[in-house]
Amino acid sequence: MTRRRQDEGPEGGRERFVERFGSELTAAGMQRLPSRVFACLLADEDGRMTAAEIGEALAVSPASVSGAVRALQQMRMIHREREPGSRRDVYVVADDAWHDVMMSSSSTYAPLTQTLREGVDQVGGAGSGAGARLALSVAFLEFVTEEMEQLSERWDRRRAELGL
Repeated sequence: MTRRRQDEGPEGGRERFVERFGSELTAAGMQRLPSRVFACLLADEDGRMTAAEIGEALAVSPASVSGAVRALQQMRMIHREREPGSRRDVYVVADDAWHDVMMSSSSTYAPLTQTLREGVDQVGGAGSGAGARLALSVAFLEFVTEEMEQLSERWDRRRAELGL
């Protein structure tokens, strides 16, 4: 049994938002259906939907939804929960999904940074062209990781100021 979904606003405002934002995410490089699924969950009142509800809202097959939510889970944009008292899974987007996605990306950088660091010597050292490029990559990823940590702290303060 799926719960009834209704668009908010005149002329299907929610549907228009989902399609437009999904298109923007697709243009930014995300696959089309995961983009639409993320936008759909983001625009949902409680940010929680079953695969059947997502499929119904987007007029796509359950198999398509399955692949899209798997991709979004791998990107840590959504997570799966079990519906209380049921065997149904619900897919949930965090209220602060962008923060969560951006901050989890820094953990992705750690293994890349380590491999690049080790690679500097393997490609001829920092004095070689390849080694210099790898060393620059290491320095950049370390910088980004440090900045992301500081940015997260600043965002926490800003969010509190905004009362969000």
